[in-house]
Amino acid sequence: MASLAMSDAEREAIAGFERDIITPSMTGLVVLQFTATWCGPCKQLSPILDKVAADYAAKGVILKRIDVDEDKIIAAQFRIQSVPTVYALFQGQPVADLTQFRTEAAIAKALDQLLAQLPVKSEAQDLKAEIEPLIAMGEQVLAEGDATRAAGIFAQIHDMDPANPEVIGGLVRAVIAEGKPDEARILLDAIDQQSTAHPAITRARAALEVASAPVADIAAEQARIAADPDDHDARLAIANAMMASGNRDGAAEELLNIIGRDPAWNEGAAKARLLQMLEAAGYADPWGRSIRRRLSALLFT
Repeated sequence: MASLAMSDAEREAIAGFERDIITPSMTGLVVLQFTATWCGPCKQLSPILDKVAADYAAKGVILKRIDVDEDKIIAAQFRIQSVPTVYALFQGQPVADLTQFRTEAAIAKALDQLLAQLPVKSEAQDLKAEIEPLIAMGEQVLAEGDATRAAGIFAQIHDMDPANPEVIGGLVRAVIAEGKPDEARILLDAIDQQSTAHPAITRARAALEVASAPVADIAAEQARIAADPDDHDARLAIANAMMASGNRDGAAEELLNIIGRDPAWNEGAAKARLLQMLEAAGYADPWGRSIRRRLSALLFT
């Protein structure tokens, strides 16, 4: 903006615009609302923008306002002809006109599209970069069998990012491996509705279901199997008992045996139980990949 033939007030307004709006836009996405105290639609839109900006603050969105009566030179530079007018600015340049969006959902959708296209820096991105290697460490320690240490790692990450479903899922599986199903259940019960369908959470729930199988003496069921190899009720009871004792190889063998003999038995109960075990193990688990190949061979050959 040219500064020749400007008053001190105008120079101050431009300096404030550079400081408060242009500078933050160099790394963040600035939502700039042009408004006026007499503008009724502005008063309706402002709280909606406040809500969306608060929701998106961690993603690098910053809300700023300019009163067209107080900062006439800025309004003139943007050629504002009516209010409310809303622009999105990034790296000092307008990248979108958001004026047409008047609902929370519409504004949020527009911001999502912009954030997917622009290299906006945010607290969320910084946090993600910080915790990703810690999550990998926790998963590795858990896979190596040190449940207590893994639970400690995931608990520390949970303090840093308590709403992260991958962190919650890892912590749940770690405390399950520690033999603390009640603690795992409390963690899962506290999950918000939006995260319930996340793969890390569904895996954690499956792990809890598998760990919650009742421990039982299977001598009677083994005798029944010896007398009748097609006694699938007895074989499923044996599989459940093996799951509860941590013998997933034995449990999988019993379930695969049922599926091989009668895939549809009891409305596919054996397949459902085996899939639950596989979900608990995770798709990257070598044991799970092996069992999936055997299951596919039984079902599709």
